[in-house]
Amino acid sequence: MVNVDALGGLPVPQSWADLLKPEYKGMVGYLDPSSAFVGYVSAVAINQAMGGSLDNFGPAIDYFQKLAKNSPIVPKQTAYARVLSGELPILVDYDFNAYRARYKDKANVAFVIPKEGTIGVPYVVSMVAKAPHRANAEKVLDFVLSDAGQALWAKAYLRPVRSKMPADVAAQFLPDSDYARAGVVDYQRMAAVQEAFAARYLREEK
Repeated sequence: MVNVDALGGLPVPQSWADLLKPEYKGMVGYLDPSSAFVGYVSAVAINQAMGGSLDNFGPAIDYFQKLAKNSPIVPKQTAYARVLSGELPILVDYDFNAYRARYKDKANVAFVIPKEGTIGVPYVVSMVAKAPHRANAEKVLDFVLSDAGQALWAKAYLRPVRSKMPADVAAQFLPDSDYARAGVVDYQRMAAVQEAFAARYLREEK
């Protein structure tokens, strides 16, 4: 997400490669991958885009080392307010935060899916094993996955998984052609290797 007004006339970056350009020095932020899940998602996205895999994070480590020369801002946790204020002009973050900033908080914020690609990460809901009120839990899950339930998610700027968005809401999102650059990974494997990546990041980036 990009606070356009805080760029000082520079163009909105369109790729991971753009963030390495010297003109964006001190403007780029990402959440610490060792302490924030969205930071880890960013690392996986960069790694996949640079040709890595969940068994080879070398490309992500190499990218972060290059980005370090551009004096990035690396908060431990959420930095939404810092983007709105312009203190942090560019933040690698989820799309819904950018849309919320633009349409709810009325900030001049743009969202970009990098040309090299990224990943999508789903919200996960589940029913507790041996739930004492299973029927009620099933009703909740059924509603969440219904057209009405998915429309509520869409109105909160989260892309629905099984139904089309209302036209007025869809118009606020980037086109599907842009989201085609957001791939999927083995999320179970992604979770399994998170701790090892965090340790490597702290060892090689700090």
